[in-house]
Amino acid sequence: MNNVNKSEFIMITREQLVRYAGASGDFNPIHTNMILAKENGLPDVIAQGMFIMGLAGTQLTKWFGLHKVKQFDVRFTSMTLPGEEVQVTCTLNEDQTSGEVIVFNRNEEVKLKGFIKLA
Repeated sequence: MNNVNKSEFIMITREQLVRYAGASGDFNPIHTNMILAKENGLPDVIAQGMFIMGLAGTQLTKWFGLHKVKQFDVRFTSMTLPGEEVQVTCTLNEDQTSGEVIVFNRNEEVKLKGFIKLA
């Protein structure tokens, strides 16, 4: 693999999570209500996995173009909390038509791992 693309670090905020809940219709309180999240054993509210995937997808289309991204599959690997800063990276294979996508925080804790296929 070669050609690593890296985004700037992106701060995850509570406001983003509430806005995403409204846009997506995902009103699970573990994403927006700190008291209920803590009552359910979480350290705080957590980011919706699809929100983190959306951040990655947005970055991929900035790098490669909307019509060039043909497939984007992910696996969520750990929770993302408000106040964390995350970065998107993409490392393409030699043929430049597919590669690995990773989202991680400043402590290098991986939040999402995925695969991209380009046209």
